[in-house]
Amino acid sequence: MLSLSPPEALLAFFAPTLIFLLLLALHVLLPAWRVTGYVRDETNGELLNYRLNGLAVFAIAVVAWWFEVGGVPRDWLFRATFYSIAGSTVLAVVLTAVLLTGNSGKRDKKRGSSIWTGRVLNKTYFNRVDFKMYLYIFGGTLLALNALSGAAYHWNLYGLNSNVGLFVYTGMWLFFVTDYFCFERVQLYTYDIIHERLGFKLIWGCLTVYPYLYVIPLWGVSHFPAPKFSGTMTVVILATSYVLFLIGWFLSRGSNLQKYSFKRWPERKALGFIEQRWIEGDNGKILSSGFWGASRHINYFGEFLIALAMALVLGHILSFWVWIYPIFIVGLFIHRQRTDDVLCEKKYGTAWNEYCRQTRYRIVPGIY
Repeated sequence: MLSLSPPEALLAFFAPTLIFLLLLALHVLLPAWRVTGYVRDETNGELLNYRLNGLAVFAIAVVAWWFEVGGVPRDWLFRATFYSIAGSTVLAVVLTAVLLTGNSGKRDKKRGSSIWTGRVLNKTYFNRVDFKMYLYIFGGTLLALNALSGAAYHWNLYGLNSNVGLFVYTGMWLFFVTDYFCFERVQLYTYDIIHERLGFKLIWGCLTVYPYLYVIPLWGVSHFPAPKFSGTMTVVILATSYVLFLIGWFLSRGSNLQKYSFKRWPERKALGFIEQRWIEGDNGKILSSGFWGASRHINYFGEFLIALAMALVLGHILSFWVWIYPIFIVGLFIHRQRTDDVLCEKKYGTAWNEYCRQTRYRIVPGIY
């Protein structure tokens, strides 16, 4: 992964910027579904308007990867990973600087903190590009392409002796990203869009952490052939991983859909069968039934099960590489849960304490 020629290494460094611009052009030029979101403009208080076409952008990018448009081999993105990470980090620094320059949004007392967390909640250009949502289009699309490229690299090494679990792992990421774009409107009601500001943390997260570091397991196991399990054990591992993945997806997607339904149609049954119950707070309602009655952040538990399934399906369970993503997810969501609880207590007052009394568990029902 460091054996590129100097010209290729230079191209790899600028690849994230080139991909960023190409996907941005697709996002701007392709037809889009225009919808009203949940977040309000900080300057005038009006609900923000969005153009959603992430699924179309993503599909075109995958087709271009498959047909090696521009003469780029299918495994090249994976081989270019380390140089591309450097390039995407520099791009994140540049974009952060541009957003902070002359911006009169929220400032933290410490300048470094302001750079890290950001000053504005959102930024829209020409009434066509919502910068935050585009970052997720870029991150999700490149994540899938990097996973596919890693699978192509593994196939080139081992052919018919390849690790089937690695291809299932890639398929899980494809499903994950496709599902995200199919429910792109639902994402307008999630934590990142509602609370996160446009600082280096979010920008670097979408440009580097999300597309490159989420597939770190491939760095370690793509060089190895299939694990030496019996045929029966291989089937058990694949089946167990698949079931865990589906359960995790059900919890994550189901809970997000319930919250989306609640914010738009609180009087309706969510998903057609979940009675919506809530607690009245100082500044709104707290959903307390269904998924959100099982734990206060049940969607985070679903994401962890997905990460666990992805670690197991690769088969190399004694390799530290496969556990990096689940460990990261645990750390990320425990930190986010605590941050979110503080924000909710400030927003809802004593109603939040009542919700915590009714729903005892923070993330994992019955455990934590």
